[in-house]
This record gives sequence, C-alpha cells and structure tokens, in this order.
Amino acid sequence: MEERLKKIKLLILDVDGVLTDGRIIFDSNGVESKFFNVKDGHGIKMLQRSGIEVGIISGRESQVVYNRAVELGIGQVYQKSLDKLVPYRQMLEATGLTDEQVAFMGDDVIDIPLLKRVGFAAAPVDAVQEVLPFAHFVAKNRGGWGAVRELCDLILKAQGTWESVTSRYYV
Repeated sequence: MEERLKKIKLLILDVDGVLTDGRIIFDSNGVESKFFNVKDGHGIKMLQRSGIEVGIISGRESQVVYNRAVELGIGQVYQKSLDKLVPYRQMLEATGLTDEQVAFMGDDVIDIPLLKRVGFAAAPVDAVQEVLPFAHFVAKNRGGWGAVRELCDLILKAQGTWESVTSRYYV
C-alpha cells in the first residue's frame, strides 16, 4: 500500500457520501444544503501544500459543491458526470499524469470503474458493500465524517511530507 501511495500526485474525490455524509437537504424554497467536514477540508489544504493536486468528480450537480471547491482551491471540478471515466481521462490529459499517480475515494457503484483504474482506490467505511472489494484502503470514518482526512494523512505520511506540512502547528 505504501508503494502505491508514494506515487500519488492527484487525489480525486466523489462528493455525496465522501466529502459529505450523503444527505442532501432542501429548504422550503428549494435551496440546497450539504454538510462538509472541516477536518476533511484541512486535509485537502495540507495535501495541496505538499504539491498534490485535488480534483472532484461528482454524479450530481450542485452550486454548493462549486462553492466548497472554490473555498478549498480545487480547480478541477466535474459535476453531472454519470460516466466518471470521461472527466477522469480529461484530468489525466490536463495534468500529464498516469493512472498510477492518481488516488480516488468513492462510495457507490457508480465509482467502481474509476476505483478499478486508479493507482490507489479508497472508500469510506460506510460505502456500499459492492465498492469495498475494489478499495486498497477503507477509512475507519464515514463519508463526511473524516474519511477524506484519513486518506490525506495517509498519503502525506507515506510520502514523507507529514512533518514538513504540519511543522507550523508545533512551533
């Protein structure tokens, strides 16, 4: 597992059930809300500081996702992607990376083709059972409750950048 993690240069994330707990809330005016975990966001920022790019591929489309991506500095955001391999290929082309240099975290059957293709596949503990056999890593936390942070920390530690990225907090 560590050898796979050392090669990662791009982390791609699903949104609903990975960056969120999967709930979609609409108020009486039709305004959508999602719950994101601040620890996941901090893990993403630390990965970016270490030189690893982060992208999003989601099957749904939501302004809330665009807003969160902007806040986190995630430039490659693909929504309404029912075939996630299409934007994935575009991301590889844009970055010049290979499958082995990409990690992906997904939680549902729509994510299986991408999980099968990337160099490092991950899932939150509450992913649907059909996804788990395709994951190199299953987080202890649920989607939206720190699963992404676990993966970010795992990558940073495997690549030996954890200390340099977190040193500012121990001054």
